[in-house]
Amino acid sequence: MTLTVGYIGLGKAGASMASNIPRAGFKLIVRDADPERERSFASANPGTTIAEAGPSGFKDVDVLVTMLPQGKVVREVMLGSDGIAQGLKKDAIVIDTSSSSPYDTMSLGADLKVQGLVLIDSPVTQAHLHDTDTGDATFMVGCDDQAAFDRALPVLQSMAKYVFHMGKLGAGHAMKTLNNYVSAASIVALSDALVTGQKIGLDPVQMIDVLNVGTGRNFSTTDSYQSDALPRKYASGFQLALLIKDVGIAKSVFEHEGFETEMPGLVNRYFQDAMDTLKPDADHTELLKRWEQRAGIELKTGQPCGGTVTAMKK
Repeated sequence: MTLTVGYIGLGKAGASMASNIPRAGFKLIVRDADPERERSFASANPGTTIAEAGPSGFKDVDVLVTMLPQGKVVREVMLGSDGIAQGLKKDAIVIDTSSSSPYDTMSLGADLKVQGLVLIDSPVTQAHLHDTDTGDATFMVGCDDQAAFDRALPVLQSMAKYVFHMGKLGAGHAMKTLNNYVSAASIVALSDALVTGQKIGLDPVQMIDVLNVGTGRNFSTTDSYQSDALPRKYASGFQLALLIKDVGIAKSVFEHEGFETEMPGLVNRYFQDAMDTLKPDADHTELLKRWEQRAGIELKTGQPCGGTVTAMKK
C-alpha cells in the first residue's frame, strides 16, 4: 500500500525537503500559510495535492510532516482552534522536522497521545548546503514508540541519507539544538579570525583554504562562508533570526539541565548586535558585515577558494 504523506510548511527548507517525497513514490498533500507557495510547489512537483482548508484537509494521511518556525507554532497548528490533530486518523504519525525546544516537543507529544496520535521529533541538519534538495540530509530522531518509528522510517529515508534514532521523544530536538549551538560558536570564531587575519595581512580567501585542510575546518569554512559570505551572495537559505532562536533554545537546554556556561549568551550577543543592523529576514551569512564594521575594514574576496598552494607533498 502506498503511504499518503501530509506536509505543512513550504518555506525554503520545507519545500526542499518535501520535494523528495513524491519522487520516492509517496502520495503528497501539502499546506502552507502562503497560498502562492502551495501553488508554486504543486506546479513544480507533479502529483502533489494542495490540502483543503481546515482540519479535514489531512484526514487521509498516514504520516504528517511539519516544518515550521518553532515548537509553539507546531502546537498551534496541531491543537489550536482549527488544529489539524482533530482531523487526523487515530493511527496517524506526526513528524516534526522543525527546530523546536525538546521540552515543548515532549509536552506536545503527551497531548497528542491523548488523541491517539504518535509524535516523532526529527529535525534536520546537513553536511553541505542543499543536501535537503537531493535527499542527502541528516535526521536526528526522538521517538518513544519503536513500531511508529519503523512505520515512519521509509518517509524519513525519502528525505535524508542518514537517520539517527537518538532516543526518546525530544532527543532529536535536543541533538538539533546542540548541533546548531556548536555551528553557531564556530561562526563567531571564524568571523573574528577573518577580520583579524586581514588586518595582520592575511588573505581571507586563502585563510578559508587553509582552514579547510586543517583542524579549523567546519561547515562555515567548507560551505556557507566559502560560497555565500565572502563572495557576498548572502544566499545560504538560513536566516540569522532563526540561528538566534536556535542558540536561545540551546541556552534554555543548558539551564534546564543545570549546566553553567556563558557561551550561548555570548554568541547570541554578537548575533543580535549584527541583527540590529540588518533586515529582519537577513541571511545568517550577512552577519559578517557587522564584523567588518567593527574591524573598520572590508574583507577581500580575492582569488577563488582553492587558490594558490606554494608547496605540496608529492
